[in-house]
Amino acid sequence: MTILGRVIRGAGYGKKIGFPTLNLDRRNFLKLEKKPAFGVYYGLVTLAKKRYKAGVIIGPLDKKGSPKVEAHLLGFSKNAYGKKVIIEVGKFIRKFKKFKTEKALIAQIQKDMIFVAKQS
Repeated sequence: MTILGRVIRGAGYGKKIGFPTLNLDRRNFLKLEKKPAFGVYYGLVTLAKKRYKAGVIIGPLDKKGSPKVEAHLLGFSKNAYGKKVIIEVGKFIRKFKKFKTEKALIAQIQKDMIFVAKQS
């Protein structure tokens, strides 16, 4: 499944905990007839003609009432606001869940990104 969109400003929480994400303007996601289930996926993100392995998060409704789509790209740490991206959603890693502590969340993201890095 492929999701196209522009990078928009998020709340900055991923960056705060060491895993900055590209937050996708979700208009194209909302138009998809078949949407992937909420969860964390391995994906490939094309940005400025380069492809990056990524942890892709498709999560529950945000404060504005829309599903969120974001990706943490391996090897990318620049500002991408306003840039067009193509997200190829691949292997399902795990269900989306709330964590009791920030430490537990960080530990799980580290495991998720190890999985992402090992994909070919």
